[in-house]
Amino acid sequence: QVRLVESGGGSVQAGGSLRLSCTASGLNFGLERMSWYRQAPGKEREWVGGITSGGGEIDLQDSVKGRFTISRDNVKSEMYLQMYDLQAEDTGEYFCQIERWKFWGRGSQVTVSS
Repeated sequence: QVRLVESGGGSVQAGGSLRLSCTASGLNFGLERMSWYRQAPGKEREWVGGITSGGGEIDLQDSVKGRFTISRDNVKSEMYLQMYDLQAEDTGEYFCQIERWKFWGRGSQVTVSS
């Protein structure tokens, strides 16, 4: 059974940092391109960024470039979203996704107070 579990969310003040983790099981994680998405209250879910299966290339939404980065550890079947200089507009539920299958985790809440 495929499973994705996000963790590491929390509440921080503007300018703070958080690192989210996405732990996968039930699949050959190292073969899958993965993405992070987020959903702010009252808004549609939006793509934050993605990483190739081997971790050699990442893409990021323009609004987070220079502040967020994505990495992965295929031995641990984990993907990470390191977030710096968080702003109020980064508040939302963050989800990881197996791109090929459009399979989601349940999310991890990030709240940034100004």
